[in-house]
Amino acid sequence: MKDNVLDLLIYLFENYMSTDDEPRPDRDILKRELDKAGFAEGDIERALQWLDGLSGVQLGLVAEATARAVRVFSNHEAQRLDTDVRGYLMYLENLAILSSAQRELVIDRLMALDADEIDIEQVKWVVLMVLFSQPGQESAYAQMEDLVFEEHSDALH
Repeated sequence: MKDNVLDLLIYLFENYMSTDDEPRPDRDILKRELDKAGFAEGDIERALQWLDGLSGVQLGLVAEATARAVRVFSNHEAQRLDTDVRGYLMYLENLAILSSAQRELVIDRLMALDADEIDIEQVKWVVLMVLFSQPGQESAYAQMEDLVFEEHSDALH
């Protein structure tokens, strides 16, 4: 799963997931719409599988296991998530935007991207998607959204 799949996920998020006004389209409708938008069938399927991983089925178990644990990154994770990315995740956790369980879900979804390099911009999008996918995270989502757009507006000046 390369950058084009992340682009597809961002496209999905911006066009179908971030609006509360309408119910989210089902998988078949999304496939048709993404095909019409010009995305490759393989990328569409990988992106939809990636979204399935957002369900957070294991989140409750992870929350218990990580409540008082110190996070040590595996060699594979450390290779894919550089020091800046790991530091940014800790920063978000220290701001209470991410819980330790949500951090684990973010790490899982970042690793599932299978991108050669993962940068902070990708992390921001994945964090937004994870927070959006979980009920009761409106405040954390709004904080993260403010961080993302505040940093973008600073970069424009």
